[in-house]
Amino acid sequence: MDKKIIKQIILRQQYFVSRVALQTRDIALDPSANYVLVGMRRAGKSYTLYQHIQQLIAQGHSKEEILFINFEDERITDIKKEELHLILEAYQELFNHTPILFLDEIQNVDGWEHFARRLADEKYRVFITGSNAHMLSREISSTLGGRYLTKEITPFSLAEYLEYHNIQLEPHWTLSPQKAEVARLFPDYFYYGGLPEVFDIQDKQAWLLSLYQKILYSDIIIRKGVRNEQSMRMLVRKLADSVMQPTAIKRLQNILQGNGTKISWETIGNYIHYLQEAYLMFSISNFNDSFSERESIKKHYFYDNGVLNLFLFQPETKLLENLVAIHLYQKYADRLFYYNRNVEVDFCVPTEKLLIQVAYHLYDENTVRRETSALVKTADFIKADRLLIVTYDQERTLSLHGYTIQVLPIWEWLLE
Repeated sequence: MDKKIIKQIILRQQYFVSRVALQTRDIALDPSANYVLVGMRRAGKSYTLYQHIQQLIAQGHSKEEILFINFEDERITDIKKEELHLILEAYQELFNHTPILFLDEIQNVDGWEHFARRLADEKYRVFITGSNAHMLSREISSTLGGRYLTKEITPFSLAEYLEYHNIQLEPHWTLSPQKAEVARLFPDYFYYGGLPEVFDIQDKQAWLLSLYQKILYSDIIIRKGVRNEQSMRMLVRKLADSVMQPTAIKRLQNILQGNGTKISWETIGNYIHYLQEAYLMFSISNFNDSFSERESIKKHYFYDNGVLNLFLFQPETKLLENLVAIHLYQKYADRLFYYNRNVEVDFCVPTEKLLIQVAYHLYDENTVRRETSALVKTADFIKADRLLIVTYDQERTLSLHGYTIQVLPIWEWLLE
């Protein structure tokens, strides 16, 4: 690897990142910690680094202290772990500073974690990004030895999406003309998701399809050595179609073997794990299941509505539940379940005494009875005191057997 090329990259990035225009996100970083930023491709990890760099410069650091390397730069895509030390050498031949290092998409370099550990041991400030959750595997965490904090960067929330469109919500926005503005902008967010690059693109579906193909092919099929590409693609489609339903791995095996392809239970489990590692999907378990059942029967959701919508026909009901799942998973993670024991409740957070049903419309009284009855029966069992029904556009308050059930439109609930 030629150090001259590395120097060119360092200088170019110092100029670029100190000037790039960006929307400030409320992402807090400990000023004394090193970080690994992870998350879905194009969710904004690199821009989080840019934001932090601009904050450092505003605090009095010079741009010459910044050492930013993007490992997807075609000039260094073949760099080996044995050559990573050249990055520091190239910087030190340019500047007499202790650099603050920003290593973007470093997971492309096999063995990168040993270099990252050495930097931390030598007391450098280091920020690392990657699109693959394998960066957080037990083996790599052991190598890093607790020297880095992990921060997941997610697609834009609805509040951030509105801010992108220059809408700063007032305290009582639901009673002002802003409510109509939110309702007007929400459908694009609902159908095409929260990845910021898609907001201003005309052909959003084509951009999202290109991103999905990149993740599936580069981050999963190539990196994981998946030999049965057809079954992997079929699995993603089936999981998208089943996004609201608990799905057993055995059932997925039967479906995938319907075309004559042999595939094992273990292989399907691995494929689902790969999809989770690449931040395409996440899964939640039934609160009432045993440990083994929780591992084999789950509800699967997509990290972004826009990607999910690539696979759906008449998608509204599934997109609504998926968006609720995204919001809850980001807030509660492993504390989030669904409830299925004689009755079904879409989402259950026992630690918060919270139950949520999702219903696109509540115009039919049979639907109202079904959804409210399930909430009340489950509330009796887990002692819940917060009962919600999230709809697309309806709002009301219901009372049943001593419980108050709030009905809220999705966009108002997301902005609470």
